[in-house]
Amino acid sequence: MPTHFDGSTREKRSLDLFIKLIRAAASVEARTSAPLTAAGLTTSQFGALETLYYVGPLPAGRLAEKHLKSPNNFTVVISNLEKRGLVRREKAPHDRRVVMIELTDAGRELVEAIMPSYVRTVVNDLDRLTAGEQEQLADLLRKVGRPQRPADLGPR
Repeated sequence: MPTHFDGSTREKRSLDLFIKLIRAAASVEARTSAPLTAAGLTTSQFGALETLYYVGPLPAGRLAEKHLKSPNNFTVVISNLEKRGLVRREKAPHDRRVVMIELTDAGRELVEAIMPSYVRTVVNDLDRLTAGEQEQLADLLRKVGRPQRPADLGPR
């Protein structure tokens, strides 16, 4: 559904694109989340587990930052994973004020169990685009996702 905002052509085009972007992201997430839901995980929870699996233990704030979430909001994600025994909090040996989040064996096993099915689901869903279209979309999304420099803020 396009915007009903009565603005300039540029404003309406940008708002329409924004609506399409948000709807597409929500739609893809809804279609690909079945393996996560079956394991009782939210997308944020699985994202945290996957990051810890591939990157290793991280400070809680850095983990939240990697997922573009505020540390306060991501604390709930971490707490719920900790209650299930999938992660643990440890004070960093180099600075006791820093809380490191690390996977437990159960968390590692869960990621290993879910990942093949999750990857298959995502690949099947995005196969509606050719390889070239996927690469082009990835480039465009990377461009949109970068912070703007002051020179980028002028009219188009």
